[in-house]
Amino acid sequence: MTADKSGHGPRWLTMPPFPGHFDSPAPSADVRVDFGARSRQSPQRPANEDHYLILRLGRAQETLLTSLPDGEVPRRFDEFAYGMVIADGVGQAGEAASRLAVSTLAHLAVYFGKWNVRIDEPIAEEVMDRAERFYKNVDSTLVQAGRRTPLGLQSTLTAVYTAGDELFFVHVGDSRAYLFRDNELMQLTHDHHSGHGLIGSPSVDIADRSQDLHQALKSTLGRTGVGGPRIDIERCGLLDGDAILLCTNGLTDAVDDARIADALRQGGTADDRCRALINLAINEQGHDDVTALVAQYSIPE
Repeated sequence: MTADKSGHGPRWLTMPPFPGHFDSPAPSADVRVDFGARSRQSPQRPANEDHYLILRLGRAQETLLTSLPDGEVPRRFDEFAYGMVIADGVGQAGEAASRLAVSTLAHLAVYFGKWNVRIDEPIAEEVMDRAERFYKNVDSTLVQAGRRTPLGLQSTLTAVYTAGDELFFVHVGDSRAYLFRDNELMQLTHDHHSGHGLIGSPSVDIADRSQDLHQALKSTLGRTGVGGPRIDIERCGLLDGDAILLCTNGLTDAVDDARIADALRQGGTADDRCRALINLAINEQGHDDVTALVAQYSIPE
């Protein structure tokens, strides 16, 4: 047995380069995300009833003191997961409802989140189970708080969580999540209203959607007497160059999917794309508040 040329022990003890052959999920450290967010209050409303939140969750390892020579252990290692949340309040207390929904979800993540930044099958199940529990807690919070107001507190809530190349999305209401891949737009969520199947259909003119479609919602958070909200939770993979769009119905009621896709094809930063989408809704003189969040992913092989 001989020492290596550095004189720091036998050759067979030399550490492999990270991540080596370890049996663990791939790290998310090399994934890069560009975020954008834009929101516009309707001129016809006293307050913007849309609220949003974009989060970065991290795991870090930092060497403070060591007897090992340089290069034997990482000085610092960070990897991240990301969350995007969008909410649209319903009714006269809509601003308060969406604000409380987003705030409650953020606090639940702080106190009860597991900060999963690497995903394997068991962890994926945990993430989805936890998301359902969080949504039920948000629903209970809105129901309880709504008892102090004449009309209650109701809100849509759509969230995505990404770690590495894994995407989870959770949804109640009609605020949508889309995947934009290879210049094609795919709607990930399904609207929870009685007109599902009509809204967004090519056979329905945008001009015919003059009413506030929130009135037709069949499922929201904070709604009482309906057996609890319908919570949709799904999971899929991400590819390099993918973009995720979250938006309220102020965009999708005014602009069809084909023109949304055209705006995303123009490229630019995530914020550029958000601005273009908001301008589309403004040009259509949409009557509702409109909010768009975009995340653009760079995922090396």
